[in-house]
Amino acid sequence: MGKNCLHTIERKSMLYKTNVEYGDYTMNHVLGCSHGCRYPCYAYLMARRFGRVGSYEEWCSPVLVSNTLELLDEEIPRLKKKIKNVQLCFTTDPFMYGYDDVCEMSLAAVRKLNAAGIPCVVLSKGVLPQELADQSRHNVYGTTLVSLNEDYRSKAEPGAAPYAERMAALRKLHDNGCATWASMEPYPSPNIVDQNIFEVLESVSFVDRIIFGRTNYNKAVSSYPEVKRWYADRAHEVLGWCDRHGIECYIKHGTLPEDERMTEKAPILTSD
Repeated sequence: MGKNCLHTIERKSMLYKTNVEYGDYTMNHVLGCSHGCRYPCYAYLMARRFGRVGSYEEWCSPVLVSNTLELLDEEIPRLKKKIKNVQLCFTTDPFMYGYDDVCEMSLAAVRKLNAAGIPCVVLSKGVLPQELADQSRHNVYGTTLVSLNEDYRSKAEPGAAPYAERMAALRKLHDNGCATWASMEPYPSPNIVDQNIFEVLESVSFVDRIIFGRTNYNKAVSSYPEVKRWYADRAHEVLGWCDRHGIECYIKHGTLPEDERMTEKAPILTSD
C-alpha cells in the first residue's frame, strides 16, 4: 500500500526552459523528495539555500503541487511550439518510491503532454510504472544507477527503490518497445564504494543512452588522490564501452578535462 503526500501547495507556473546541459523544458510538480539522497543532493542544497525548505527532514516529506494539471492546460498551448521535450524532473522524482499520489500526477502529466504532441523524458530512482508503455513512443524512460551495491544505496539513496526493482521495471519497458536510458551520475569514487564500473554498465546494456558524470560537492570524493584523472579514466572507459555496444553516450561537463571533451553535441533525449 503506497503513501500520499501529507501536504499540497499551488504554484503560478509549471513548464520552464532548463539550463541543464542535456535538457530542454522541464517541470517539477513536487517540492522535496522522499528518496533523501546524500551524495549530497544538489536540488536539496539549493532548496535549503533559497529557503524553500528548512531541513533535510522537511525535504524528505514531499509536497505535491495540486494545480499541476491546470497549469499544464494553461501553458501547453502557449509553449508547445517551442518545446522539443519535457523532462520529469530535475529537482524532484516523478515516480517517488511508494508515493501513489506523486506517481498518479506524473502519469497524468505525461498523458496530457503527449496528447499535445510533446514527448517526455523521464528519470527516476523509483519503480517506473508499466502504464508508461502505453504512452507516446517518442517518450524516453530512464533510471539512475550509480552502483549495484545495496549497502551503498541504503546510505546514499535511503528512500529510493532498490537497484534490482528499478532496473527490472526499466528492462520491462525496454522489452515492451520503449526507448530507455540510464543516468550513471553522480558516480562515486572508490573511497566511497569500491566497485567494477563494467559490472554496472553490463546491468544497463539494453538501454539506448547512458549519461555519465562525477560526484560533486562531496569532501570525501574531492580528497581521493588524483580524483580528476580517475574520473577522466572512467569516462573514457564508459565512452569506449558504449561505442562497442552501440549505445549513445554523453559525459557530463566537469567529468573530463576540457581538452579531452568529446566533440559531439549533447543528445536530445527523444526517441526517433
